[in-house]
Amino acid sequence: MKTNKAASKRFRVSGTGRVRRPKQGGNHGMQEKSRKRLRRLRKNDMVDKTLQKKIRSLLPYG
Repeated sequence: MKTNKAASKRFRVSGTGRVRRPKQGGNHGMQEKSRKRLRRLRKNDMVDKTLQKKIRSLLPYG
């Protein structure tokens, strides 16, 4: 089975089996965003449980 490379760059599977993703909006246009907002964007977010099964199938070895 092949790992979907696009998904492997965007998602990580946690130790408990949940799927982590970075928060959106943290790539460019930083000057317009507040410092508080940028600190929040550094943290990871969890994928919704309805999408987890789909993403886990893209990451068979995750």
